[in-house]
Amino acid sequence: MNIVITDGYTLNPGDLDWQSITSLGNVTIYERSHVDDLYDRCKDADIILNNKTPINGELISKLDKLKLISVLATGYNIVDTIATKEKNIIVCNVPNYGTASVAQHTIALLLELSNNISAHRHSVEQGEWVTAIDWCYTKKPITELSGKTIGLVGFGNIGQQVGRIAAALGMHVVYNATADKHIPDYTFTNMATLFSESDVVSLHCPLTSTNAGFINRALLHTMKPSSFLINTARGQLINESDLAEALDQGVIAGAALDVLSVEPPSFNNPLLAAKNCVITPHNAWISKEARVRIMDVTVENIKAFIHGKPINRVA
Repeated sequence: MNIVITDGYTLNPGDLDWQSITSLGNVTIYERSHVDDLYDRCKDADIILNNKTPINGELISKLDKLKLISVLATGYNIVDTIATKEKNIIVCNVPNYGTASVAQHTIALLLELSNNISAHRHSVEQGEWVTAIDWCYTKKPITELSGKTIGLVGFGNIGQQVGRIAAALGMHVVYNATADKHIPDYTFTNMATLFSESDVVSLHCPLTSTNAGFINRALLHTMKPSSFLINTARGQLINESDLAEALDQGVIAGAALDVLSVEPPSFNNPLLAAKNCVITPHNAWISKEARVRIMDVTVENIKAFIHGKPINRVA
């Protein structure tokens, strides 16, 4: 069984052990792969393990030995599942591995927006407290979250975990999803109401053909001027020029993003210079604990496939 890992570095930069996977076949590990390299690297593969390396229809049509693609993540939009279906190639993913880590990062971003910890830490490091005339000071406003409303767009495992933590902070939790989940203490509402009435809007929905760029100028202008927007889902959910404009014009008070539409971004991405915009490099998922879970579930995906009973199948 020939197994090719196309982009292993982000999952295992050196602190994990590949042995559980290498024991399952003849494994070739590439830390990174360019699209032009993929055919030569994968032409003899029975199984491909990939994270963000796109496996498109043109490539799939050429890989006659390929039987399984097991994505090292939950999202699998980087695989052309129409092409895999045509060739009877199974596609699996790793569900729920990052619930705790992504929810924790979401709350960390929220606390950065509400408490401006980085600005105050930097101020102290620059000696401003040492030379201050008062015993305390603020560089930016600090906002108390208790009593505020957080609106969650998407209410799967991550959204619900964020809701639990937010509720523990004293926040009122409302959400929009494909259906009312009838969970006590959380309020299902329509999208328009969620955006207009929430003090914080946090995105936890998958990217689909119908919601790309739905966070646009019109929707942002329905939000409170004091509100925050957080995105740890997919960067393509946001029209980035519209959000940058909204931040620079004070339409909303701030945004915190772990994802952008193109990663890594170009220098001219408007959000990199936007006012009150906190950006982290798509690392909400990257705790060691979460990556160990990815490795463990991927091993089980491969074993189940070898035994003819695939699990976590998405296509």
